[in-house]
Parts: sequence; C-alpha cells; structure tokens
Amino acid sequence: MEIFIEHARRVPTRLGPLFVRRVGRGAPTVLWSSMFVDSHTWDGLLPLLLAGAPGREYVLIDPPGLGLSEPLQRRTTIAEAADAARDAIQALGVVGPVDWIGNALGGHVGYELATDASVVRSFIAISAPVEPVPVELRRKIALLHPLLRLAGPIRPVEKAVVAAMLTDASATDTRILRVVMESLARPTRKSMSYALRSFIIDRRDVTERLARIAVPSLFVASDDRGDWSPEDAQRAAAQAPNARSLTITGARTLIPLEQPAALADAILAFWRDVG
Repeated sequence: MEIFIEHARRVPTRLGPLFVRRVGRGAPTVLWSSMFVDSHTWDGLLPLLLAGAPGREYVLIDPPGLGLSEPLQRRTTIAEAADAARDAIQALGVVGPVDWIGNALGGHVGYELATDASVVRSFIAISAPVEPVPVELRRKIALLHPLLRLAGPIRPVEKAVVAAMLTDASATDTRILRVVMESLARPTRKSMSYALRSFIIDRRDVTERLARIAVPSLFVASDDRGDWSPEDAQRAAAQAPNARSLTITGARTLIPLEQPAALADAILAFWRDVG
C-alpha cells in the first residue's frame, strides 16, 4: 500500500502568497475551493481520488484571502484570481496543462482558465453558476456584508453561510459543520469582506465564455441549490463544445464536503472517459 505524504507551503502570486497543499505524484490536478471555506473541504474526497487515480499529483489551493492564504488587501475580481492561479501553477513548477476541479468559486476561476488549453487540460465545475448572483440573493448578501466587515463571522453571518452552503441534514453533521466553521474563522475580517465583495457580489455572467471552453468538461449540480439546478447545469453544458453535466443528490453548494463518495465516483468516471 502506497503512503502519500502531504507537502504544504505558500507560493507567490499577484494577490499575495497562496497556501498550497500537494499530495501524490503524476499528472497535475488542481483543486480550488469555494468562497468562505478552504482546501479542507476536499479532505473527504482526496483519499478517494488517491485510491482511484493514484498516478496524479493533487494540488489543493486556498483561494486569495481565504484559508491560510495571505489576507486580501484590496478589492479584486474572479478574473484576477484566475491570473493568480496561473502565477501559483507557474511558481510550483508545474509543466503542461492541469486537470482543474473547482467548487463554486473554484469553478468560476476555472471558467476563466478553461478557455486556454495550454493551462487547463480538463475542467470540472462543481456547483458553479455561470450567471451572476440573482438580484434578491445579492440584496441579502449586501445586508450581511457590513456585518462581516465590522464584526467578522458572528452568529447571523455564520447562520447565513451555513444555510447557503449546506443542506439541513449536512448542517447537523458535526464533522461537516466543523470544517465550515473552522474555515470561516481563519481569514481576517477585512480579507473575508474583500473576498465576499470581489468573488460573490461582483461576480459577472460568464455564459459567453462557454462556447470557448473546448477542453473536456463536467458541470456538476446538486439537487438542493436554487441558483445552480440540474437544468441550469444541463443548459450550460449544452453551450460548451465538449461538456456534460450530472447531478449529485443530498448536497447544496459544498458537494465535495457533503457527498465525497458520489463526487469521487463521478470524477473518476469522467477521467476514465476523457483519458
């Protein structure tokens, strides 16, 4: 039985040093997590991928301003976060295109990168709507933004984040909930505020990019996220030349955390199909 050793460090990017965890050897595979959380949301999925596809190096990156990455010092954009991802990949010495797996924010960063086949070889977007945040949801988030900036993840903020990220059943699972709560506690108030503004409130429509994503792609929806339904994922996949979609049940936004086994099966099957 092979033993995999994790290596962790920060790598320089235009948005400050990003915290990176590397496990395994082989084809480079980047996992980029959702807003509000960090790479520990992949911890249940990673052993399953290592067992099912051991000939890969898994590169788990905390997004700018989140997790153990350096705090954001200014407002930015998802496009600039994608440029920071390029910086990180280059700083790590990765040769050739990567297989990209992105959850929510990670999927949005992937939409920016996946139009360039020299950077991304295959693309998996998990619970990552291509449209901007709906108006009513944007209004609710805007009300929470000042609270987050001034007081951090206090109870009303925690409650809203958990409701957006997890199903009711997942929210009662202490292991799952602990990952979210610990992730929320790591960034500074200022950094989380900048990230919320930059990566959620300011998120733009990227539908027009879909036709230019020619690499093999998989769009994964859950059965319990209103703004990225199975039908939404199907419509998005129909607009990309080489994409398919599927739905995983019993999850909301954090599918890797809520349903790691089902997601691992889907990812491994996709990789087998695309070679």
